[in-house]
Amino acid sequence: MDEASPADDGAGINYARRAKAILGFSRWWQIVAAAGMMAAVSPYQYVWSSIEGPLAENLDIALPALGAVFSFYVVFQSLSQMPAGWWRDRRGPRNLIYLAAVLAGGGYVGLAYARSVWQLYVLYSLGAIGVGIIYTIAVNTAVKWFPDRMGLTTGVGTMAFAGGSALVVPYVRANATVAGYTDVLRNVGVAILVVLLAGAVLLRDPPEDWLDREDGADDTGDGALAASLRGRAYTTREMLKTWQFWVLYAMFVATAGADLLVVANVVRFAEQLGLAAVVATVSATLLPVAAGVSRMVLGEVSDRFGRVRVMAVSFALAGLFRFGLIGAGTADAPVAFVGTVVGAMFFSSPLYVYFPAIVSDYYGAEHSSSNYAVIYSAKVGGGVLAGTVTGFLVAAFGWVPTFALGGALALAAGLAALVLRPPAGADLGGTNAGS
Repeated sequence: MDEASPADDGAGINYARRAKAILGFSRWWQIVAAAGMMAAVSPYQYVWSSIEGPLAENLDIALPALGAVFSFYVVFQSLSQMPAGWWRDRRGPRNLIYLAAVLAGGGYVGLAYARSVWQLYVLYSLGAIGVGIIYTIAVNTAVKWFPDRMGLTTGVGTMAFAGGSALVVPYVRANATVAGYTDVLRNVGVAILVVLLAGAVLLRDPPEDWLDREDGADDTGDGALAASLRGRAYTTREMLKTWQFWVLYAMFVATAGADLLVVANVVRFAEQLGLAAVVATVSATLLPVAAGVSRMVLGEVSDRFGRVRVMAVSFALAGLFRFGLIGAGTADAPVAFVGTVVGAMFFSSPLYVYFPAIVSDYYGAEHSSSNYAVIYSAKVGGGVLAGTVTGFLVAAFGWVPTFALGGALALAAGLAALVLRPPAGADLGGTNAGS
């Protein structure tokens, strides 16, 4: 897994050489480990709908009573990243991954033997903390080792989180009966534990001074590029004092809300419009595929053509596709409906790539884990918008105005991106963030 030769990449090859001198192997193995761990914990977000039915039936619990389980997941998965990010930036990832392995793997194993609702709440919440730890570690591993390819490498990790469950869902759905779900949950939990422990052995952070080191290649001009990428290292407190942070935070709430609104409600929206059941099924199946592929594709595009410029266009298109989704559904055009669902997710889902990259662009990689964790907490606001607020809006105004709100939020985020400028001290030189 070697990188390009000097003739192929006059700038990036020096980072590869420096990383290999530190690690003893290609830095891409850090991305492999991060992506593998992201895929391992993805069942918590994407497999819940396949196991809640057997759990409810076996425990003789009304299915609506389990609704809060996923809400707890979103809250704990999001908020756990702040302390985890702070610790990782100062102590490294290994001990955190061990803790996450116990929480995430043990959570699923524990679900197999749960006998009451409160046990489900506790176990899924503990597992969610493990997921949050892995998420912040994996995303910021790309930021720390690939200052020259942040969009692409962050996209690989978040694509694994979106698409990794595709390997698990068929197994779960084939075996998650009332009689068999105990074995399914236990096996998935053990698999999570094993993958995370393997990741803990491989994953490590670069030394703080690795961009300053001489590697015999800086006469190519790479030293200047390193300095521009390094910039000023903002602490979280310093970041909170910049207006750019608050614009980014509002954009994250808006885009996460628009994204989750479609993820959580597209099937019910299709049903309410009277579209055939197969349309809802195909939409729900292609949705995570579009989300996963787009994160890698548009992450690479943002590396090449400017982070802010790509964000603005991407979020604007995400909004327009949401309005197209409404038009296709109300016009009873099933093929167009599926196509606009795919387009809406393709252009909104890379928010989980753009934001960690631009946080590092603007505020430096040294505190990237804790800084991005604060930004990521906005997902809680997006989740509330897509869940509780959506329920109220649907009851008061109906599905079409509610989905139109999602389109308006995405468009607003695209426009807001146009006002972004690097904060003072973020010496970005000619990099993508300020483009």
